[in-house]
Amino acid sequence: MGYFKDADDVYATLGTLFRELATDPEHAELAERFRKADTVLQHVYREPDATITQRLQEGEEAEVIFGETELEPEVTMSMEADTAHLFWLGRVNVTRALARGQIKASGSVAKILKLVPLTKPVYPIYKAQLEKQGRDDLLNVD
Repeated sequence: MGYFKDADDVYATLGTLFRELATDPEHAELAERFRKADTVLQHVYREPDATITQRLQEGEEAEVIFGETELEPEVTMSMEADTAHLFWLGRVNVTRALARGQIKASGSVAKILKLVPLTKPVYPIYKAQLEKQGRDDLLNVD
């Protein structure tokens, strides 16, 4: 059994992380750096199936959509939801996961390369969010 019981659980954790990054004034500087990637990023998760789309475009308000959307992604990251969870905890090496097929990236390589260095400052934010949500089950994983 995976870390998440269903898509709603994914949205309540990973989705909340993305929404918090986009809207919380405490993370405004980081959100601005993500918008400089100037893209629409879609996370396609399996086990359980869930889709989260982020509008990260300069001059536009950030948007995070759960499920189907009419936004056309320029970059798509596909993986198991468990891999995404471990990634945001800082426990997944992106290069290795891409090489092993645990993460599949499609779309603009230039835009992907703009996004990857921005992820590391998110790790403690995700951990703090899980602590605040009382999700010890997600914090204490191998």
